[in-house]
Amino acid sequence: MRASFLVGLLVLATGCNSSVVDEPGVIRIVSSLPRTGSAKTQTDTIVNGIKMAIEEANGKIGEFTIDYKDLDDATASAGQWTAELESANAEMAARDPNVMVYIGPYNSGAAKNSIPILNRAGLLMISPAVTGVGFTKPGLGKSDEPDIYRESGKLNFTRVVPADDLQGKLGAEWAAQSLGVKKVYVLDDTEVYGKGVATIFRQHCVNVGIEVVGSESIDPKQAEYSGLMLKIKATNPDMIYLGATSQSNAGQVAKDMVANGLADTCKLMVPDGCYENAFIQAAGANTFNKLKAYVTFGGMPPKEMQGKGKAFVENYKKKFGTEPEGYSVYGYEAAQVALEAIRKAGKKDRNAVREACLAIKDFEGALGTWSFDANGDTTSSVMSGSTVADGDFKFVKVLGQK
Repeated sequence: MRASFLVGLLVLATGCNSSVVDEPGVIRIVSSLPRTGSAKTQTDTIVNGIKMAIEEANGKIGEFTIDYKDLDDATASAGQWTAELESANAEMAARDPNVMVYIGPYNSGAAKNSIPILNRAGLLMISPAVTGVGFTKPGLGKSDEPDIYRESGKLNFTRVVPADDLQGKLGAEWAAQSLGVKKVYVLDDTEVYGKGVATIFRQHCVNVGIEVVGSESIDPKQAEYSGLMLKIKATNPDMIYLGATSQSNAGQVAKDMVANGLADTCKLMVPDGCYENAFIQAAGANTFNKLKAYVTFGGMPPKEMQGKGKAFVENYKKKFGTEPEGYSVYGYEAAQVALEAIRKAGKKDRNAVREACLAIKDFEGALGTWSFDANGDTTSSVMSGSTVADGDFKFVKVLGQK
């Protein structure tokens, strides 16, 4: 039944796009993000950021009207992104001659599905959140990465967020140098993002003097992890490092650490896939009154931003009456970059827009001044560390600075 439903979705998604015609005065930007499930609160603020950037440009770049479409790559039944819908969104964008930029996806696992499709179409991608190293960095992912994503021989995937080679390294340094961690047990959720960042963290532990007393993958669909917690407790670690997201049951791991007595002697560190209110809600705010939990994040928390970033946060609060989540500014920055690429290209041409984006240097945006390197990565290396207290994330320090 579910398979038939997904096939139907694909038919609807691709079929409705087969008759799309070129509208000479329109340039379309689409985003593909999980708009259903527990990530929705975070992606709501990303979409708000994208809309703000377009509104600030009055919805026009030169002679072109900018049309924006907000696509969902998640289903209610899955509670998160699915390969079928991410692929369908990419196919839709590829077939629409008006689409010049694809903002997304949100998850590294989803990116494996859409990058090849959009690369064949020569369509620029700007991700506000994908941090998996294999998409851009030769020698850090699998042996066939990133070439496997570049069938056309051209680079089309970019991101405005630092990748996991930086996050895993700085997380290990923070644990060793500031949190007093000598022994760690490393867990991951088996997914591209979670396993990738956990692997880099584990590898760097050797360089900072942390002993890895155990390492394994969890089943994100498991109801609870009491048996695993008791196994970990027997190794007497100072910290559990969990490469996972809010959607892959990170909150349950935090709850079970407390329920099985690990929180008395053991900290928890998670990466930026848990830097959203959904993580705290899943674990329960009271969990973090008993458990010392730390989270790394690519960039500065909204409340700590300065310059154009601070102005964005203030404008966001005025417009929407609420605090933005961590990745909202990355949605805003991705859209600003998209608009700049369209402006520099000066014409409705995918290859021209793609090349204009990759040539961006010394971009003065909400995330500071940065450039794209030869791999489509941001040169920004700002990372931050926060803890969880009083039902919220509390900034601790800029990472990489002693």
